[in-house]
Amino acid sequence: MLSQKCVVAAGPKPYLSHMRWILTLFTFCLPVPVLAHPHVFIDTGLEFIVDDAGNLTHVRVTWAYDELYSLFELEDRKLDQDGDGILSESEQAFLAGFDAQWIEGYNGDLVVRADGQIIPLSGPMEPTATTDNGRIVSTHLRAVEGEPVAAAALSAKAFDETYYTAYEVTRPVTVSSNLTCQIERTDPDIDGQLAQMRAFLLTLDANYDLGENDIPLVGESFATEIRVSCPST
Repeated sequence: MLSQKCVVAAGPKPYLSHMRWILTLFTFCLPVPVLAHPHVFIDTGLEFIVDDAGNLTHVRVTWAYDELYSLFELEDRKLDQDGDGILSESEQAFLAGFDAQWIEGYNGDLVVRADGQIIPLSGPMEPTATTDNGRIVSTHLRAVEGEPVAAAALSAKAFDETYYTAYEVTRPVTVSSNLTCQIERTDPDIDGQLAQMRAFLLTLDANYDLGENDIPLVGESFATEIRVSCPST
């Protein structure tokens, strides 16, 4: 049985005001097609599972969706019909995996690196879903694929590069291992990144053609970095 040796408490209050300000920038500075661009906020938690040899074997991901998205999702699926924000066991079983039907090539909006190299991870396994104060909370497990990966210098970021979805690591980050591991987090320079984005957007004009130009991929710039270090044996 693996024991939890390291826990990082939830981070600071989500940067919702910053993110909504970003959306306002896009709304006023970019052409009409961007106005229809949907947006979802997800509070994220991570569990790194490390074996006795000091190798990362799995990552378990928790996603807690914002209230509005959760409401729409539950209504569309005709769940929580009594409106008490609590799902029955059968409803939880029905909802489990609703966000685990990934298209080929999708990275799960999670990038984990070891010594700077991206670690290949499996698709989602063992999906669960429930509700917490009206918010959908789901989990899924991903296995490390290929050669064993030492957990001596891991780095992880949860982000959607297009900012379709905004992830914030506000739920616990843990390491499950018999080893004593260290966890550090580095939060992004929100103000600095916003200033850069604003400067870019102000360079655009009404003739900016989204068909020929890509919106800058800013998701990683707003992502918290989690670093994990476990001793090898």
